[in-house]
Amino acid sequence: MAKNTARTIVMVAGESSGDLYGAKVVEAIAARAPQIKFYGIGGKGMRSKGVRLLASSDELAVVGVTEVLAKAGKIWKAWRGMRRFIKDQKPHLAVLIDYPGFNLRLAKLFHAHAVPVLYYVSPQVWAWRSGRIKKIAKRVSKMAVILPFEAPLYKKAGVDAEFVGHPLLDILETGLTRHEARRRLEVSRDTLLIGLLPGSREQEVKGLLPPLIGAAKILKRDFPSSRFIIPLASTIRKDEVQGLIARAAQGAQGAQGALPVEIVEGRTFEVMRAADCLLVVSGTATLEGAIAGAPMVIIYRLSPITYLIGRMLVNVRCIGLANIVVGKKVVPELLQDEVTPQRIAREAKAILQNAAKRKAIKGEFQRIRNKLGGRGAAQRVARMALQMMGVR
Repeated sequence: MAKNTARTIVMVAGESSGDLYGAKVVEAIAARAPQIKFYGIGGKGMRSKGVRLLASSDELAVVGVTEVLAKAGKIWKAWRGMRRFIKDQKPHLAVLIDYPGFNLRLAKLFHAHAVPVLYYVSPQVWAWRSGRIKKIAKRVSKMAVILPFEAPLYKKAGVDAEFVGHPLLDILETGLTRHEARRRLEVSRDTLLIGLLPGSREQEVKGLLPPLIGAAKILKRDFPSSRFIIPLASTIRKDEVQGLIARAAQGAQGAQGALPVEIVEGRTFEVMRAADCLLVVSGTATLEGAIAGAPMVIIYRLSPITYLIGRMLVNVRCIGLANIVVGKKVVPELLQDEVTPQRIAREAKAILQNAAKRKAIKGEFQRIRNKLGGRGAAQRVARMALQMMGVR
């Protein structure tokens, strides 16, 4: 153990998944070196582990070129706060988690002040903006990557990169059975359960929950005994979702009563493990659902300008991480104008009514779990961080 001198680590996560991963890393570092102090940007998870937040990730999570304009003021305020902190406090290490639009610029600032940078959860340079890898090589001291094919890509470009395994394997209750998940959620064995996952960003939920509710209306008509559960992301307010459900479900009254969309908080994996099908917004949740073995329909919609730019820059055939890791389109993906209640419901029915298809999907998803490495990602990242600081 190092001498009891004041050491400071800056943790920066701009979204809910990064906050979750960051909290695990802080916990692992603190167990080995309790004298270290943590500051940075994050959410409830990192705050609960003792990180003194200079800004909240709840206010910063965005996707797209035009979408970022709505939060430009808050992002700029967070940037200025971090810039002052680096200059005044001179931290010993920066751990930057995903959120590349902000964090790669921040990495340049840390590098200029001779602060080592450990980047955890790689920018998806294999999907788009591959030119970023040159910036990473100049600004980042060490990359901790979570997908197995990323490490060779970075090493080829001269970046010190190591595959640490996927943090979801530490966070998710992977031994949870379908029976136990349903018991906890009070869902009977024979009930058709569909999970609705509208995203972890406010703009996603506002834009994509209504078509998900519309699809649920159609599915409820075709499968009268079905139930629908939304596992709420920690970054989204429950009252906002309730309002969206109420407006979207108007006219859904029928012989079975109101459209039964329930909201649960902090129980995402339970819903995924218990569900017969997920209707899910593209993002980390698709990989989480694949680990749970849940068949799904992936949706996403951006502003027309952002989508047009993306079409020119993105060089992958799939958008969902579940499909990307497998290497082919195992489950359907609906984009832009395809994201309608009718189309979502049609794709879900094609899965629900075909037992052979569901079995094939689950078989492919089992391959994902085998590719993601073992448990212990946070522990490995913690060891890297302490080594970079010279703490034994």
